[in-house]
Amino acid sequence: MGRIFETRKHVMFARYARMSKAFNRVRKEIEIAVKAGGPDPKSNSKLRIAVQNAKSVNMPKDKVEAAIKRASSKDTSGYQEIFYEGYGPHGIGVIVECATDNPTRTVANVRHLFRKHEGSLGTSGSISFMFERKGLFKAVKTGSMDLENLELELIDAGLDDFSYDDEFIYIYVPFQEYGSMQKALEEKNIEIKATEFQFLPSNYKELNDEQKKEMNELIEALEDDDDVQSVYHNMQM
Repeated sequence: MGRIFETRKHVMFARYARMSKAFNRVRKEIEIAVKAGGPDPKSNSKLRIAVQNAKSVNMPKDKVEAAIKRASSKDTSGYQEIFYEGYGPHGIGVIVECATDNPTRTVANVRHLFRKHEGSLGTSGSISFMFERKGLFKAVKTGSMDLENLELELIDAGLDDFSYDDEFIYIYVPFQEYGSMQKALEEKNIEIKATEFQFLPSNYKELNDEQKKEMNELIEALEDDDDVQSVYHNMQM
């Protein structure tokens, strides 16, 4: 294995590294998880992962607890997860993942940014067929691990791709196998450092340097919007 890792390692978890709003992003993850499954991480696997993601970006414990408390309040409507699809400059397919409490505002902002950067917002399904949704786990690697045997064992939990570096193991699974893999890693007492979902393109499109610059301007503009969680595209980096 390792094919996906080699082609995507330059963007894995990049949203945490490059986006100054990391705390805001993780806070929304926590609130969505609480609304979906309750405020107890022990019984809410989605919340356990969201809290772990908060730790991975060094979010203070009091801010994590405040996010859980806020989401538990009946006075808050919570956030919706919404995906927008469109074409960026030079025909690059784009999927924009948002978490918003005001979809009307969000779609207007996203549409404006596409237009401003010579792109166009499409309809649901117009781009997503070009991508496959995957779950990615970043787990802590220890010296006692038999990585070859672990890879074989995780196949039964839906493993799609497996690779590692000096510190971490990177595990890809199909979207529908995410829960099975999370359970398998927890049963093996493997520490999950962070996790996320990604849309991986079936094919990449080559652009020249000037065209890449134009496309990157759209990506950066979208990521700067407070409602945007992640941006996926099929531009060859």
